[in-house]
Formats: sequence, structure tokens, C-alpha cells
Amino acid sequence: MLEALLANQALTITLTGALVGVAGSLVGTFLLLRGSAMLSDAMSHSIVFGIVVVWLLTHAQSGPVQIIGAALTGVLTVVLTELLTRTRRVKNDAAIGLVFPALFAAGVLLLNLYARDVHIDTHTVLLGEIGFVWLDTLSLGGYEVPQALLWMGVVTLVNAAFVGGLYKELKLATFDPQLAAALGFAPTALFYALLLLTSATAVAAFDAVGAVLFIAFAIVPPATAYLLTDRLWLMLLLGALVAIAASVGGYAAAVQLDVSIGGTMALMTGACLALAFLLGPRHGLAAQAWRHWRQRYANEARALAIYLYEREDRGVPTAEAELAAVLEDELGWPTAQAAAVLERSRRSGLIRRDGSGVHLTPKGRETARALRQPWRRREADPAA
Repeated sequence: MLEALLANQALTITLTGALVGVAGSLVGTFLLLRGSAMLSDAMSHSIVFGIVVVWLLTHAQSGPVQIIGAALTGVLTVVLTELLTRTRRVKNDAAIGLVFPALFAAGVLLLNLYARDVHIDTHTVLLGEIGFVWLDTLSLGGYEVPQALLWMGVVTLVNAAFVGGLYKELKLATFDPQLAAALGFAPTALFYALLLLTSATAVAAFDAVGAVLFIAFAIVPPATAYLLTDRLWLMLLLGALVAIAASVGGYAAAVQLDVSIGGTMALMTGACLALAFLLGPRHGLAAQAWRHWRQRYANEARALAIYLYEREDRGVPTAEAELAAVLEDELGWPTAQAAAVLERSRRSGLIRRDGSGVHLTPKGRETARALRQPWRRREADPAA
């Protein structure tokens, strides 16, 4: 059964994409919350330098030596960036823009000078080819296991163990590094460990999906989850689910349209982000518009309640026939708006309408009285 599953090309491709997405979103969530999401972009490009250097030293094109060695280059990117930033001659974003192109260029130069005949090139590193991951296998326990699937599985487990085991420490170091330092949690060491795992994930993913898709998986699913929830644990879970959905949906769409699988997976992450941006329960545009409309309608009903309360206070009758004209005159509401506000207020139980006119209900009177009290206090004591 396991042999049949490993021989299933579609399953191997989607599972590899899903593992890259889950591993990337686990570490990407904390980078996003720290405002350092684009470090994943810098590291994923600069690892070209590390990949070539490791090959020149060990002739390893994959495996743990390649992952650890090249991952250290990603950390080197951050160290050099911080050193440049501390000079106060350049800002952090400019420092990133100086360091990673330099390392990337050095890697490309070494690649063309010393590794032309090796199956390592810039196209592979940047774009990869996830559709062929099932061809590159190694023997494990009598089964032929795709290398990309194996190493991404290991990296995903390591990332999950790191985030799960140090969840409280990472949460505190992300939102309040000063308090984390005071409690002895070493937020700087945690940050560099996170960067090392991010870099290692990029290295493990480069041959299968390339740096571009890794960046999409490391940034977009966490950003999508951020629009859907304010809870960190739920954000981690939703980010992983978005990555899995993008992998499965991207593969299906790519096969149907006969286009790039990796590119379609990245496009699916963008589609998920767009849906969250539009339909998110709290931060989505539709939810914000709905809250704005509800607030506007509530304010209109309150304004009507206060207006009727003041008229009752002065003993001025409110005949329904003339009320629309009065509201247009005094509150600036057109006739249609005034009629709509009256009807909504009636349905809300704030007013009642009968033959003698429009009157506040006990609920409407209490609402108006509660709204009037702060104003009266300010009128009585302007300095308050």
C-alpha cells in the first residue's frame, strides 16, 4: 500500500507542496508578526551562495550537510544586514537590499565558474520544478522515497517541534521581547534559531519548489490567517490549512489548465489572501462595510431618539404627518431617509406610531436618557 502511495505522482507532488507550505508558514508566521517577513525573501536568494560553497567543499547536492551548511548562509544574511544597520549609515530595508543581492551574485558567479557541469543552476534554485519531484528518489527501508518528500517531511517535523516546544517563549519574544529578556527567555537566540529554521526550510525546498514558491508559502498563508484571527495558535493552524489548500487546489488547477504547477500553487495562495481580504470576519472589507453601515443606522436611530426625547421634554407634539419635513429641516435627512430611520426605529422597539403621532417607547426613552447624560455632565462642567 505504501509503495502504491509513493508511486502516485499526483499525491507525491501535492504532498510535497503541502509540506513546504506547512513548514514555511510555521516559521513565516513569527517573521510576519515581527515585521520581518521579507527576510524570508532575502534568505531564499542568498542561500544560492551557501549551496554552491557547500557543494565545492563536500560535493553534496542534497541531504543534511547541504541543508545545514546552506542554511547558515541565510543566517549570515541577517547578521550582515544587522551589522550594516548598526552603522546608522543605511536603514534596515536598504541593508537587506545590499546584502542579499551581493550574496546571490557571488553564488551565481561561483556557480558559473566552478559548477557548470553540476545539476545546480539559478533556474532550479529560484523556480524549481515540483512536477518532477517523484523522479528523484532514494531507497529507504526497501521503498523508493522521493528525496524532496523525505527532506521536507523532516524539516516540517523539526519546525513543528520547535514551534510546539517553545510556543510560549516564541509568543512572548515576538510580542514583548523586553519582557522575554527580563524573564531570561533569550529572545535574540530564539530569533536566530527561527531564522536558521527558515533558511533550512528554504534550502530543503529549493530543488523541489524553488525560492519563489517558498516565499509565497512562507508569507502569504500567515498573512491570510492574520486577516482571519487574532489568536496566535489559530493563526498557525489556519496558515497551515491555507498552505495545504493552495497546494491541492493549485495542482488540480494546473493539471486542468496545463500550466506551471508551482506557479498555480503560488497563485492559489494569493487567491486565499484575496478572499480573506474581502470576506474576513473581522478585518475583511465586507465585514468592515457591514459594521460601518450598522453603526451608521444605529447612530441615526439614536439621533432620532434624542430628538424625540428633547421634543417630549419641551412638550412639543410630534405629528407623524409633519415629522418627515421637520427631520429634513432640523437634522438634514431627506424624506426617504427619514422614513427609513422611522421604520428601523419602530422595528427596534425605540418608537411607536399611532394616530396621535410618533412617541418614544420606554426602551427608546431609556436609550435617549443614557445618551444625554454624558452631554449634560460636559455642559455642566466644560473642564471635565
